Amino acid sequence: MASYLDDLFGLSGRLAVVTGGSSGIGRAMALALGRAGARVVVVARREAPMAEVVAELRGHGAEADAISADLAGREAVKGVISKIIDGYGEPDILINSAAVNLRPPLGELTDEVWDVTLAANLTAPFLLGQAFGPAMARRGWGRIVNVVSQQAFRAYGNSGAYGAAKAGLVGLTRSQAEAWSRDGVTSNAIAPGVVHTPLTEPVFADPTKVAAHAGRTMIGRNGIPADFAGCVVFLASNASQAVTGQTLFVDGGYSAT
Repeated sequence: MASYLDDLFGLSGRLAVVTGGSSGIGRAMALALGRAGARVVVVARREAPMAEVVAELRGHGAEADAISADLAGREAVKGVISKIIDGYGEPDILINSAAVNLRPPLGELTDEVWDVTLAANLTAPFLLGQAFGPAMARRGWGRIVNVVSQQAFRAYGNSGAYGAAKAGLVGLTRSQAEAWSRDGVTSNAIAPGVVHTPLTEPVFADPTKVAAHAGRTMIGRNGIPADFAGCVVFLASNASQAVTGQTLFVDGGYSAT
């Protein structure tokens, strides 16, 4: 049984890059991929939280390292791409979880907030996909997983630039799937519900909002980062070879009500 599960879900010998892997959903995904056997490179801004993730991964026997970068800048993204290829090789798995979640009312949305939101949430995944997707296709195997949002499909809570960027990322996911799936590279999106992470701390500071969001789910609670461990291993493994161009809602039924 262990051999069967290893063949189906095991990631031994795979190199995974996880952006936004220092906290929240990205951190849970990085830990899950490492524990499933992948070598993991975490990319995020803050060095101290990344060091903690790397230490935890190594404590589980996984190979892990980190690169500090702000992915809201094109040159920074290009620098990260070079560091990954030069230092670790071409990745087999790309997880785009890094995000900027600035959501003022649309009438107050400035050009600066629009630009940084689109850059971090959409342009960076595009550039990373362009760098690594064709190489995955040449090797005949690859996995791209883009973390999107409920705001890609419905507007609430001042979706603004954030919702527009995440909707674009859903579209990019389908475009990547169309481009490379015939060559063994799948591209899928994961849409969280309301998940308690550092990014959503302002929401969780309001008990009334927390209760309202939990009440809308079918499981009776809001999300936690651990909810994303199994789904990312599935989408990153051989088990998902016929799943591509899809958005997997991991939201406790939030989107179905």
